[in-house]
Amino acid sequence: MTLPKSAAPEGSSEAHLGPVYALLAYSTWGLLPVYWKFFGATPAVEVLSHRMIWSAVFLAGILVAQRRLSDLVALLRSPRSVLVLLLTASLLSFNWGLYIYGVNSDRVVEASLGYYINPLVTVLLGFVFLKERLHRGQQVAVALAVVGVGYFIWQLGTVPWIALALAVSFAFYGLLRKVVAVAPLVGLAVETLLITPITLLFVGWLGVTGQGHFGQSWLLTLLFIGAGVTTSMPLLWFNNAAKRLKLATLGFFQYLAPSLSLLLGVFVYGEPFTPVHVVTFGCIWAALLLYSVTALRTRGARHSPTKSGC
Repeated sequence: MTLPKSAAPEGSSEAHLGPVYALLAYSTWGLLPVYWKFFGATPAVEVLSHRMIWSAVFLAGILVAQRRLSDLVALLRSPRSVLVLLLTASLLSFNWGLYIYGVNSDRVVEASLGYYINPLVTVLLGFVFLKERLHRGQQVAVALAVVGVGYFIWQLGTVPWIALALAVSFAFYGLLRKVVAVAPLVGLAVETLLITPITLLFVGWLGVTGQGHFGQSWLLTLLFIGAGVTTSMPLLWFNNAAKRLKLATLGFFQYLAPSLSLLLGVFVYGEPFTPVHVVTFGCIWAALLLYSVTALRTRGARHSPTKSGC
C-alpha cells in the first residue's frame, strides 16, 4: 500500500484526527480474526471469493460517490499498470486467503507473527531489489528475526509457514505496488475488479453444484457481503490517517494490528503460547524496536540542518 507524498502538519486543525483514523484502521485489522471466525467451517477460498467480489462492489461505489471513476478507467487503459496490478492482485488474494485459513484453522498466533515479521522482510526486499541501503541497526534487526524463526524451527521441528508466507507475500505486494504510481483506493479497486471475474465463476460453480454457502442463512449471507465493508473501511481510515500524520508517527501504529491479533489468539481463542513462542516473539519484538529506532535516527539525520564551517 502506497502512502500520500506529504502529510498534513501535525499541529494543523486536521492533524488531531490522524491518530483517531490510525487507531480505527489498525484496530480493525487487528480484530478481523473475530469476523473470520464467524464463518466457522466455511472453506477459506469461498470466503476469499466473496471478500473480493463485495470489496470490488463497495470500492467501485465509493469511487462513483467521489466522482473518481475516471481515475479507474484511466488506469485500466494502461496495459503495463494493469499487468503489474494483476500480479499484485494475485499476491493480495493469496495473502488474504491464507490469513482467513490461518484464523479458521486456529493459528491466529502464527498469523500475527507473520505481520510482525513483514516490516523486516520489506526492508530486506528493498535492499535486494531496490538497492536501498541497509543500515547497521537494520542488519542486526533482520538477523534477530532470522534467529527467532530459526529457534522456533529448531525447537518445535516445524516451519511457521503461514507466518513466513504472509510476511513474504505482503512484502512482495508492497514492493510491486511501488512500481505503479496509483492512489491506494483506486489501485485496490482495480486489483479486486481484476480478480472478481474468476471469483464470480467460482462462486457460480459452487452454487450450481450445491456446495456454496451463500444464501443458506441470512447471517452467513450478510457476513459474505459485509466482508467487502470490513476490507475497504480500514483502508479508507488508513488513507485519512496517512494524510494527517508523518510516516514516522504512522509507523508506530502498524504494530497495533498484530498485537491485537496475538492477544485474541492467546486470551480469547486459547491458542498455545509456549516458552518457545516467547523466545521467538521476543527476538522479533527486539528486532522491530531496533528497526524503529534506526529508522527514526536515520530520518532525523537526513532532515537535520547541515553545519558549515567559517
